[in-house]
Amino acid sequence: MLRLFPVIPALFLLSGCGEEKGPYLSFAGGGFVVNYRIGEMYYGFVAKPERKLPEGSVIEARFENPAGGPEIVVDTPVRSGQLQYMFRTPPVKGVRKDKDYRVEMRLLDKPQGTVLASVSHSFRSTADQSAIPDKPLVVGPGYMPNPENDITKQP
Repeated sequence: MLRLFPVIPALFLLSGCGEEKGPYLSFAGGGFVVNYRIGEMYYGFVAKPERKLPEGSVIEARFENPAGGPEIVVDTPVRSGQLQYMFRTPPVKGVRKDKDYRVEMRLLDKPQGTVLASVSHSFRSTADQSAIPDKPLVVGPGYMPNPENDITKQP
């Protein structure tokens, strides 16, 4: 009986080995970004792997489209050892202040397209689309004032 005593803790340690448990991915931050200078708004997030992701898999982000219509879908392949993945939409229109916009992050087995994991989150904009200028305020690499917005021009 006393000879088995040292073996029992070793068995408990080995029982923890093997397949990991818990979620594959989590949201590490995100939200809306407004660039008043160029008159654009987009939103995105950072995904953080919580455990080893399967080789050959893909992370897909599905963003609610503030203008209505189909979801905005962005994806990226999983890279071994990568600590975070950043996702963002192209410029969006129709954003309303204080409204929640849903995002779904999915881990896909690329060959079959099987969903291995799915996590949802919502982001809320603190700015309304009406606050974004219709035309960029600046143009070019030097942020020159946009001549289309020149108020000194007479029609």
